[in-house]
Amino acid sequence: MKRRLLITSALPYANGPIHLGHLVEYTQTDIWARYQRLRGHDCVYVCADDAHGTPIMLRAKSEGITPEELITRMHGDHLRDFTGFGIQFDLYHSTHSPENFEISQGIYRALRAADYINVREIEQAYDAVAGIFLPDRFIRGTCPRCGAADQYGDSCEACGATYSPTDLINPVSAVSGAVPERRNSEHYFFQLGDFSNFLQQWIHSGTLQEEIAHKLDEWFSIGLADWDISRDAPYFGIPIPDAPDKFFYVWLDALPGYMAATKHWCATHDRNFADYWGPESTAEIYHFIGKDIIYFHGLFWPAMLKGSGHRLPTGIFAHGHLTVNGAKMSKSRGTSITAGQYLQHLNPEFLRYYIATKLNSHVEDIDLNLEDFLLKGNGDLVGKVVNLASRAAGFIQRSFAGRLAASLGKDQAFYDGLLQTQEAIGEAYAGREYGKAMRDIMALADQVNAYVDQNAPWALAKDSAQREALHRVVTVTLNGFRVLITLLSPVLPELSRKALEFLHCELDWAALAQPLLDHPIRPYTHLLQRMEKTQVDALIQNSAEGPASIQTSPTAPAELKEETPFISMDDFSKVDLRIVRIVSAEAVEGADKLLHLTLDIGEGTRSVFAGIKSAYDPISLVGRLTVMVANLAPRKMRFGLSEGMVLAASGPEGGPFLLSPDSGAQPGMRVK
Repeated sequence: MKRRLLITSALPYANGPIHLGHLVEYTQTDIWARYQRLRGHDCVYVCADDAHGTPIMLRAKSEGITPEELITRMHGDHLRDFTGFGIQFDLYHSTHSPENFEISQGIYRALRAADYINVREIEQAYDAVAGIFLPDRFIRGTCPRCGAADQYGDSCEACGATYSPTDLINPVSAVSGAVPERRNSEHYFFQLGDFSNFLQQWIHSGTLQEEIAHKLDEWFSIGLADWDISRDAPYFGIPIPDAPDKFFYVWLDALPGYMAATKHWCATHDRNFADYWGPESTAEIYHFIGKDIIYFHGLFWPAMLKGSGHRLPTGIFAHGHLTVNGAKMSKSRGTSITAGQYLQHLNPEFLRYYIATKLNSHVEDIDLNLEDFLLKGNGDLVGKVVNLASRAAGFIQRSFAGRLAASLGKDQAFYDGLLQTQEAIGEAYAGREYGKAMRDIMALADQVNAYVDQNAPWALAKDSAQREALHRVVTVTLNGFRVLITLLSPVLPELSRKALEFLHCELDWAALAQPLLDHPIRPYTHLLQRMEKTQVDALIQNSAEGPASIQTSPTAPAELKEETPFISMDDFSKVDLRIVRIVSAEAVEGADKLLHLTLDIGEGTRSVFAGIKSAYDPISLVGRLTVMVANLAPRKMRFGLSEGMVLAASGPEGGPFLLSPDSGAQPGMRVK
């Protein structure tokens, strides 16, 4: 029976680039959507940029542009990277859209009319220099429990303590550095506790993975508190109706972003929005999200929908985080890799496949082991799958005018045997057990390769009396290749497109029941090039250079704080840090992030390429003092030779920020 499905991924925050951690989720979702379409279901996959909040407002200000200009640029960057990785959205929208203004405000009005909203005065931290109330994450200070310095206003990353910003010792604003003031403000709250009984039953209804449901149970032991859904001006977001200078907290309008994207898609495809989100809808709605935002999707979102009279999602699928080589993504180790950096060096289908081999239906972290990634991609995709086509195609073209045999003869049973696990593999896809599906598909690949080795078409080709056998063997081989490619197509859309173009046939799950017989194929061209270790090494080096903006999850605008291993004093003494003066600065043609700096080092000049273009007008840098690593080995780049590295910092407040010495410093001085 044909099903109507609406599928979403969590909305990436429009304050930084897409990185490999994000791609776990979008790849998982895209594979599931492609499989559903392959089985003939009416499947729509929508997503959007999460485009509101203080971090976006502050970054735009630091760049001298409007928030609207920033989110428009980031939307283009995100969509470019997703497209590069084969993520096939039916629509990629934005929460800063007319549909989302209408839907978010409508949900709020419905909640208010049902008496689920209360208003009360609270005390907040206020930055008098910046003129804004500060979110907890924009206050830094010393942890009141363990004394660790430079901790966030709501939690300590050193000891794990949670607290109020008022408990922080020596708090400062991360925006201006000023000491926050305490000011009262009227805030709007959603009474989440009113839905406690409903939520306790709903989270165990099968909509969530059971391990997630048990995690959410912890919230009920302490009672569900009211949820603060308002923020004070200045704020980049959606205004709260009938509340001047008040805006929805970013999460309040991010969640309805799923509905807004659906509404926009329906309007442009002659569909009825109520068929998806109406209370009588029979469509299935599935959210794919990271485990760190399950509280919003498993508690706040269903309560908002229930209280405003909307239908609830059919399923919410949470996944774990990505580590690289067994550790958190780390810029210092070159493993904080953006999608754009990856696409400069490697074929995205290798990463899609590797992610698929690691994913299952549980909430488990997965590790990108770069050595294993290289071996698995080359061994499975090139060695086991693509080589089948290259080994057989030449015989068809040279000996049989590019046409497959009219019968599989005695090997029909072998081909039929390959299809015995087709539905089991389909069930693994449907159940998000992608790792199992990949193992089963590679087991089939092993069978086809064993068949080729046993029948040795290269030997048959030497004996004219074996012409019919040769034709049969290579026809079976290419039909086996077609089976593998069709089964892999949700994971490898580009490889499957090229392969089916070579086989001169359409992508069709059910059509595998009939092998291609007496069928023309096209001349073979390379379908997939092997990865080289030099490419992986270049990616690591590229990701270690220049500032990067990393989020912990698609919708969390918080900084990912890296764990940096200790080094010895001997190690540190090897680094030659020098004061330098910027003699000239100019944009680099063909580079989005680089400036070419000429630096006076006190004993001549150095040429350095620095990834600081987003933060600085080149003219404003001329004459400025900064700090550079003077004994870094020169690196040949596409744009020229870089003879060192200037030091800069970046984080959720913006950046990059060049380090600046105090007045009196002179070019050539060593930093001690």
